Amino acid sequence: MRKTTLLALLCIAFLGKGLAQKKDPKNAVSAKVLFIDYGSPNSVDGLSVTNGIEVGYLRNINRWLTFGIPMKVGLANVKDDVNNNRIFTSVDGILQFQFARTEDTRIIPYLMGGGGMVWEDVLGTNVQVPVGGGLNFRAGGRSFINVQGEYRLSQKENRNNLQLGVGLVHFLGKVDTDGDGIADVLDLCPHEIGTVSTGGCPDQDLDGIADREDRCPSRPGRKRFDGCPDTDDDKVADPDDECPETPGLEKFNGCPDTDKDGIPDKDDECPGQKGPASTNGCPDSDGDGITDKDDKCPEIAGLLEYRGCPFADRDGDNVPDEDDLCPDTPGDMEGCPDTDKDGLHDGIDSCPKLAGAKSNKGCPELREEEKEVLNFAMRAVQFETAKATLKEESFAILDQIVEIMNRYPGYKLRISGHTDNVGDEEFNQVLSEERAKACYQYLTSKGISPGRMSFAGYGESKPVAPNELPSGRRMNRRVEFDLYIE
Repeated sequence: MRKTTLLALLCIAFLGKGLAQKKDPKNAVSAKVLFIDYGSPNSVDGLSVTNGIEVGYLRNINRWLTFGIPMKVGLANVKDDVNNNRIFTSVDGILQFQFARTEDTRIIPYLMGGGGMVWEDVLGTNVQVPVGGGLNFRAGGRSFINVQGEYRLSQKENRNNLQLGVGLVHFLGKVDTDGDGIADVLDLCPHEIGTVSTGGCPDQDLDGIADREDRCPSRPGRKRFDGCPDTDDDKVADPDDECPETPGLEKFNGCPDTDKDGIPDKDDECPGQKGPASTNGCPDSDGDGITDKDDKCPEIAGLLEYRGCPFADRDGDNVPDEDDLCPDTPGDMEGCPDTDKDGLHDGIDSCPKLAGAKSNKGCPELREEEKEVLNFAMRAVQFETAKATLKEESFAILDQIVEIMNRYPGYKLRISGHTDNVGDEEFNQVLSEERAKACYQYLTSKGISPGRMSFAGYGESKPVAPNELPSGRRMNRRVEFDLYIE
């Protein structure tokens, strides 16, 4: 018995050593203590339960099926055996049908069946068919506590027996929970698939820095930046770089300072010109606290309410508003410009856009032919008798007056109506006013601004010829057109 037991232990040790060199986690070895009953299956009373040991090799074929080769050594207590305790050895080939087996299952039940050869000391051999079932209780990692019961049907009389085994099953190879090829004992992240270079931890951006240590796990980066990139290569990692696309300085969180005034461009309102922080990086030449770009008097210290000038100067021409004849238009002639370059600035030039003589207030003189048109109009404008209705032949001369006024926008027009002394004086006064107004309205309809014209009626008060003669009365019935400059 001792020699057989020693032989069995040496076999399991050798088998375990050989299989342990394999990395296939499907292989396992087992060892059990057996409790053997020959009496009950053979209806023989008085036979005590004997013991034995079992060692075996198991291999998972798939999720539900496992093949095994158990080898046993024990005592056979059988009927009519004078020694009553025969040593036997056996080798079986079995299949286990497992239920609900997953990587994390704690208890795995199974059914088993197979066949084997039994050698009994002196009494010879017999073939036995084992059937039964068992339970594997996960003890930790790849180790299970095993309890198995089997009924062994023998071809030889009185050799049927029951066996109960209790022992250990251990799957060989290193435990690799996440299946990344790195044993859990060496895997810094045993429940997450990783790479060898990161100690078994995941590295989704493949930059060689494990995600758990990578500040930017989804973007490849450098180790010096804790796995983050430095897009602009300014030695400031992108998460810390307020200007990640533009090279800058570390003291400015990666932003540049183009004018080197100590204010980063992102905060500098004048990034191309040096300036103090008090004016947000813009220059202030006169030191009045108003930046040059907003200072109407950048070389003279002034006040904010005067837009940087020491006095009110709305147009910024350095002429105080109180002395500026054109306070809203910059100029160098008493604060006014000389738009038409005629020597009279716009403040006193009645025709600022048309060059003219100073004697004519800066407006051009009317040509003689234009004066003749105005004189002719006095006689040519005709009305219906005793009415203020313009006759059609009057339109041509009035249109010529429109052309003259458009050529001389600086001039204004005074329209005066007159009558002879025939009829009622009050009626003549009203008629003269209405006729002057009719001319005014016609010119307005042709686009002349009402602000450039005025009209008045003088009745029979200003004759230009004696009313005693028909020719004189004809001359007194007139409308005068007088162009003038204010």
